[in-house]
Order: sequence, then C-alpha cells, then structure tokens
Amino acid sequence: MAHSHDETPMVTTTNAPVPPPLPARTTASRAVVMRRRSCCVSVATWDRLFDDAYRADVSIQTSSHDVIYAHSSILGLASPVFRTMFKRQNRSKRLFIVPILGVPSEAVRVFIRFLYSSCYDENQMEEHVLSLLVLSHSYMVPRLKRECEAQLEHKYMNIDNAIDVFQLALLCDAPRLTIMCHRLILKNLKAACLSDGWKAMKESHPILEKELLETAAVEANRQKEKLKRANERKVYVQLYEAMEALVHICRDGCRTIGPHDKAFDKHQEPCKYEACKGLESLVRHFAGCKLRVPGGCVLCKRMWQLLELHSRICIDSNVCRVPLCRNFKDRAKRLKKKDDIKWRLLVRKILRTKSITGAPYFSLAASF
Repeated sequence: MAHSHDETPMVTTTNAPVPPPLPARTTASRAVVMRRRSCCVSVATWDRLFDDAYRADVSIQTSSHDVIYAHSSILGLASPVFRTMFKRQNRSKRLFIVPILGVPSEAVRVFIRFLYSSCYDENQMEEHVLSLLVLSHSYMVPRLKRECEAQLEHKYMNIDNAIDVFQLALLCDAPRLTIMCHRLILKNLKAACLSDGWKAMKESHPILEKELLETAAVEANRQKEKLKRANERKVYVQLYEAMEALVHICRDGCRTIGPHDKAFDKHQEPCKYEACKGLESLVRHFAGCKLRVPGGCVLCKRMWQLLELHSRICIDSNVCRVPLCRNFKDRAKRLKKKDDIKWRLLVRKILRTKSITGAPYFSLAASF
C-alpha cells in the first residue's frame, strides 16, 4: 500500500481502508447464466400454448358466441387495457370473462394469437385487416397497429374500401393512413362516390361527406390555379426567350438575317436559340410590311410590343443594337402611370420567372 501511495502523489491519506474483494462467481452460477442466455422459446411453442389453452384463465366471448381461451398474464403483458381490466375484475371466479364484440370471431382469434407470438397469417391479415386495426387501437397494441397501417397503405387499400379505411383511420388516430386515404379519394372522387362505402357514409356521417366534397372543391380550384400559373410561366419563359433571340439577331445575326455590317456564313452552325426561327420570319415581315404602324397589322403590332418589352428590360440602350430601343425608353417616360405600371409588372414577372439577377442583356433592376 505504501508503494502505491508513493507512485500516486494525488493520494494524501495513507491509512485509507482496503476495499473488500469482489464476490467470487462459482462455476455453477456461471453455468446458469450461460444456460439462460442460450435459452429461447420458439414461435411454435407460443402457438401451441394458445391452441391447447393449457391452464388458461381467460374466457373471451365473441359476437358469434364462440369462446376463445387465453392466459391473463400474456394478455396483460401485451396490452395495458387487458391488464387494467383484469385488475378490476373479481378473481373469485376461476376464469376472467372478457367480451370482445362487434368484430368477427376469427378476427378476434387472429388478434389474440398475435399477442402470443407477434405473428400472423398473410391471408388472415388480408381478410381481417380492418378489424385488426380497430382491435389494436382499442387494446393499445402499437406493434400490430403499425403493421395494419402499413399493410393497408401498401397492399390492401383501394378505391372500393378507401372510404371505410378513411373513417377507421380517423377513429383509430392513424394520421398517415388518413392522409393516404384522403389523397386517394380526392384523386378518384367520381369512383369513390359510387362505392358502397360512400353511400353508407352519406347515411351515417353526412357531415364527413360534406367536408370531403368541400375539400375536393378546394383541391379542384387549387389544381386550376396551379395549371393557370404553369401556363403563365410558360408564356413568360417564351417572352424572355424571344427577347434573347431578338438581341441575338440584332447583335450577332442569325442564318441570313442580322445587322447590315454582318458577314454571313452559309456553313455556320445551327442556332442555339429556339425562338429565332419564328422571330426571324416576324422581323422579315415587319421590315417589308406597308401597314406596320401600331394597330395596322396584327404581326406588326406583336413586333412593336416585343420591341417595347425589350427596351424596358434592356440594361444600356447606348450600346444596344436592337432598333428603337432608346426611342421606346424615352416614350416610356411619357406614358400614363396606369400603362406604365402594367409594363413594369409584366417585366417583373418575366424576369422573376427566369430567376434572373444579372443576365448578359437584362437586369431585374430594369423592372422598377
């Protein structure tokens, strides 16, 4: 002890008591521990315990007057509802009597078997999945409830039973399943309205039917607005591409059209601007039309609008090669406030649609 104190300067007390030795583990105790670790009970054993009802102390009464025997210790361990129920019942009788009504007796049997072995048959799950969802929620068995929700979401839910599943999901507090059913119903509203579940819901829960129809109307309006915004965005993108093509034609030239000082090559590469083809014919028409005053020709009027739109998003008219760019900028200063606001709003939407903050030819600051 003195030697250890000399090597450890932090220890100042030299007469500290010696701690007692750890209790020795005998060979027998080690063998017991090893046997416990390697021991396991197979699923077949739990199924046999349920089927044989050996020393069962619970009698489950079903709607069809069938009796299912079970063990209170297993049911109470798997479900807090059963545990509370057994605590409240009088144990003077030999059996606990538990009524489970409102669902098929076979569904009750599948439910109780799951409490024993945490297993189920696939065919039985498909047949009684709705009843199992209700039972798992009522008796607070979250593992089975999650399994039922997953099976309904990925396998068994369709437009014919979507209304029934939707109502049960609301009652059983299954938010994800509720959302999935709601989406399926709104997506196939006409088919859902013709199902038997919808007719039953209309009689028993008319308020829920009204809410579904109102939600469907809101969703339809949202889809219309979405389509409208998509079409507007498409138009704004086309206008921006036309502005790019106009600058390209007036500055660099394209195919056989361009500035007077441009030498064209017949073997030049294809133009990368898709809008050039249509804009080239429009420029040629505008150059040769005798009625190109605003309002005199529909095509010329469109060209006048493109030129004015370009002038409003052009950064510098002093170096711009597009015709009449400066003239339109000066004209914009003399426009009425109402007309000027319309043009500014159009320019802002075009530039924001393309998410431009500093393009080679245009700037978002030009719209203010």
